[in-house]
Amino acid sequence: MKLYIKNMVCDRCKMAVEDVFNKQGLYPSNVVLGEVNLQEANLTISKYQDIRAALENLGFELLEDKKKAIVTQIKAVIVELAHYSKEPLKVNLSEYLSAKLSTDYASLSTTFSSEENNTIEHYYIQQKIEKAKELLSYGELTLSEIAFQLNYSSVAHLSAQFKKEAGLTPSQFKQDLKRQTLDKI
Repeated sequence: MKLYIKNMVCDRCKMAVEDVFNKQGLYPSNVVLGEVNLQEANLTISKYQDIRAALENLGFELLEDKKKAIVTQIKAVIVELAHYSKEPLKVNLSEYLSAKLSTDYASLSTTFSSEENNTIEHYYIQQKIEKAKELLSYGELTLSEIAFQLNYSSVAHLSAQFKKEAGLTPSQFKQDLKRQTLDKI
């Protein structure tokens, strides 16, 4: 049985969600961003409601709507790609998402846009800019190194997208240091 959970954006989120299920005596076979796989196919209504309440107390949401579940899956793949992947994409984003989610991109794009009032591509850019903000706030890498790590073609390209999304240049941001949590993007 597969359950979809909104607002899972990091490894700590996965651990917190897994803990909720473990405390209910349901031991997931797999927990990934936005998704929990259970061995048990029949979940009692009472346990389901308990899980929903416990997840909501932690800022998560158990999804029942198929469209919302798809959007959550798309976001999880993009967050994983933008924040945790060390390898550059070898195919374009649309091909990557289609393969990863076993669904044609046109369908994914339409669903995402209608539910989020945003495009998948723009969401990916927003996530990359948040990662750039994180890396800038650490002060360990140059802007050139950050551009390389995030697979930008040049520092100028990163700077232009950064300015467009954040409203500040990367150096202005370093002076101000305001970031958002990933689930708020």
